Amino acid sequence: MADEAKAKGNAAFSAGNFTDAITHFTEAINLSPTNHVLYSNRSAAYASIGKYSDALSDAQKTVDLKSDWAKGYSRLGAAHLGLHHYDEAVSAYKKGLEIDPNNEALKSGLSDAQAAQARSRGPASSANPFGDAFSGPEMWAKLTADSSTRAYLNQPDFVNMMKDIQKNPNNLNLYLKDQRVMQALGVLLGVKLSTRMPEEEDAEMPEPSPERKRPAEEEKKRPEPEPEPEPMEVGEEEKEIKERKAKAQKEKEAGNAAYKKKDFETAIQHYSKAIELDDEDISFITNRAAVYLEMGKYEDCIKDCDQAVERGRELRSDFKMIARALTRKGTALAKMAKSSKDFEVAIEVFQKALTEHRNPDTLKKLNDAEKARKELEQQEYFNPQIADEEREKGNQFFKEMKYPEAVKHYTESIKRNPKDPRAYSNRAACYTKLAALPEGLKDAEKCIELDPTFVKGYTRKGAVQFFMKEYEKAMETYQEGLKHDPQNQELLDGVKRCVEQINRGSRGDLTPEELKERQAKGMQDPEIQNILTDPVMRQVLTDFQENPKAAQDHMKNPLVMNKIQKLINAGIVQVK
Repeated sequence: MADEAKAKGNAAFSAGNFTDAITHFTEAINLSPTNHVLYSNRSAAYASIGKYSDALSDAQKTVDLKSDWAKGYSRLGAAHLGLHHYDEAVSAYKKGLEIDPNNEALKSGLSDAQAAQARSRGPASSANPFGDAFSGPEMWAKLTADSSTRAYLNQPDFVNMMKDIQKNPNNLNLYLKDQRVMQALGVLLGVKLSTRMPEEEDAEMPEPSPERKRPAEEEKKRPEPEPEPEPMEVGEEEKEIKERKAKAQKEKEAGNAAYKKKDFETAIQHYSKAIELDDEDISFITNRAAVYLEMGKYEDCIKDCDQAVERGRELRSDFKMIARALTRKGTALAKMAKSSKDFEVAIEVFQKALTEHRNPDTLKKLNDAEKARKELEQQEYFNPQIADEEREKGNQFFKEMKYPEAVKHYTESIKRNPKDPRAYSNRAACYTKLAALPEGLKDAEKCIELDPTFVKGYTRKGAVQFFMKEYEKAMETYQEGLKHDPQNQELLDGVKRCVEQINRGSRGDLTPEELKERQAKGMQDPEIQNILTDPVMRQVLTDFQENPKAAQDHMKNPLVMNKIQKLINAGIVQVK
């Protein structure tokens, strides 16, 4: 059924297994193709793994199916934002706010989209409408003087946030969801801001099932109170049932006491007696299962859990009790697991438990089981000999310039032996040839992480950075590699190429297009941004233009000249 597939998708999404979530949501969509919530959920899963085009398609389908649903526009805006379609993202968030003006997720998304839109239209300005409020020591004085914010200054995370905002007021948008920051902003601006935490957005993840308890009879309303009827005599059978239930509860309490003392055999005797006395309370069965679990009798534990679930379904017991039984069964299965396939059964049981009741303990057990399965899969798959064979196959395809095929074999080599830096180095070279530069950079860095003395890793990383036109970073990488092999010709040639490119910018030999591109890259560098927003450096740059004597003094300061050189290399400052 679609609901079951959706529940599996939600559980996978909550556990961070977005690929599995996509599979389950797709299955649900095939069964119920007009359910807008399913497309919304899958859109979120696609966005979580960076597949924004697919996320956009599902988000568009969501709003097509239900145009008056605000969350659909939140998904649409997020997908556009991921694709850098900033105007479309702003438009989507605004449409959603027309439907639900108080939706905090839409408000936050709109703020992010507008900030990105502003950045895309030119170099970001350090100006901020609230910038003055955070400048200088006056900010700390105001926060200390006000009783509503004074206590926050003893909280390190709050102080770090305020320092970050003071350093760059544009970062204010990153912290507006923190009510302490909002309170501080109100104090600094001299206005009273509402700092009530917004209610959590109602996600379309599964709602807990209603408690499976027998409905109570509705109390009839009477126009006038009537005299209470005389109590009827309790039948012998009913009296016996009550007595048995009372005895069962006493047995349960005795079992609990024995369990706390770790007298497990006695606890089992009491719980078993309680089950005999009252078969309509599955807590007796789940408690006995917990004892078997502690004793390591996992088969007996699983048997009791299955009995508790089956009996609980018949009695329409509280869904939390069903979830508890399933969680204990999953725990026993995980304890028994010896292979990755064994863990798959435990994971499935934990996911069923979460569909009954979302419990942090169950979710943690699910995450632990998935992590253990992954580790076992790697151990079971580990084979250095096959890894070398796959790497050699990749090398052959690389020589034939069949780079996608080479990537496939290098990837298999990495799976077979994830500690071999050579496979990462070779795959980085393939990615560079395929112009997949971010992937190539990631592999080169992993190669260096595994073996910092493996010089090839530095040549790979430097090459990727050079092609990304990050010449200064590339030169630093090549120089780091030369520390391990000072005579390496590839590294020396790399340094030479980087120096040539940097000098071109210093001499003003760049074309207008190249200069514009280099400046744009420079403005995205946090280090360049910090230099440009530093009041001291601003004065230095002014002196270079207007005060030659002061400029000569600045040139004697190596720290200042180092920062000036970085601005020159980034194309921000030109020497004529």
